[in-house]
Amino acid sequence: MNKKAYLIAFIAMLSCSNGGQAQEPSIEGVEWQKEVSIGDLEGVAQILVPAGYVFADGDETRTIMEAMENLTSGSEVGFVAPSNLDWFVVFEFDEAGYVSDDEKDSLDADAMLRSMKQSDKQSNEERQRRGWPALYTRGWEQEPTYNEITNNLEWAIRLESEGNLGINHNTRLLGRRGVMQATLVADPEEFSLILHDFRSLLAGYEFQAGHRYAEFREGDKIAEHGLTALVVGGAAAVAAKTGLLSKIWKFLVAGVLVLAAFFKKLFFGRKSQRTICAVERNGK
Repeated sequence: MNKKAYLIAFIAMLSCSNGGQAQEPSIEGVEWQKEVSIGDLEGVAQILVPAGYVFADGDETRTIMEAMENLTSGSEVGFVAPSNLDWFVVFEFDEAGYVSDDEKDSLDADAMLRSMKQSDKQSNEERQRRGWPALYTRGWEQEPTYNEITNNLEWAIRLESEGNLGINHNTRLLGRRGVMQATLVADPEEFSLILHDFRSLLAGYEFQAGHRYAEFREGDKIAEHGLTALVVGGAAAVAAKTGLLSKIWKFLVAGVLVLAAFFKKLFFGRKSQRTICAVERNGK
């Protein structure tokens, strides 16, 4: 298939305090936009940036990802976080076309989870080849749900690497010409509290005029895949509908993150007290 689908798997990101004072993140080559009220997501969409948050555009986001020793997809359009980086969101836009939501009433969470778990073997073989720690899918933190009003697909997965647990929370915002991927990276122990802040942040997101889902017109590009494929990956689109999902799904690793100590040192010049696991991308 021609479509590429990228998935940031997870980073268990933990807070780093300095006597209760928020620290300003710094990384060579990145100029944080700290006083912006609206973050421009490459002209496709925009996000309101609250006071006390930082924003980075697509180019800067790729610099951040590469500093974390991750391969980039080229689809990064923005990065938003509190200034202390207790948690953050990476935005990527997949210009795959209009994704039909006709699967909204037939999402099979059990089948999708089986597929993800079965893919662990292939992905971990590739991780081992690259010298990266194994990453295992442990279960749903939140099963996939689709909101017909906002045209958002949301789910969260529990993951484990080297004894460290993390939660990968994903939101796919459907648009006229593609899908905006918003991946929340947060400490599992604080996830429920952070999720509230994340959803408040996402309430300030909107597609620009001409890119909204409701603006679809006859003749627009139609995506090859449906809602199920947005969860398990584009390569499984046909299999998901034919019951062959677990047989042909392949999870191909494209990138990984470093330990939290290095990550925190990178941004704040000091060590964190706990560990991050990994960011992983899947592509075809």
